[in-house]
Amino acid sequence: MTEPRWQKSTYSEEASSCVYVATAPTGTILLRESDDPTETILTTGTHQLGALISTLRRDTPR
Repeated sequence: MTEPRWQKSTYSEEASSCVYVATAPTGTILLRESDDPTETILTTGTHQLGALISTLRRDTPR
């Protein structure tokens, strides 16, 4: 099995808990945090992740 290529979210600040994202060979999106990268990895699809990001952007005060 190929190891995912993790990328740090551009919204994560320096020296803070960071969110990392990768794509599995099946096209599934993988999410993890930097505090314990092997403990919990969430999986989702591209449409579901897009809906989450849209909701967070809409609900974030500017």
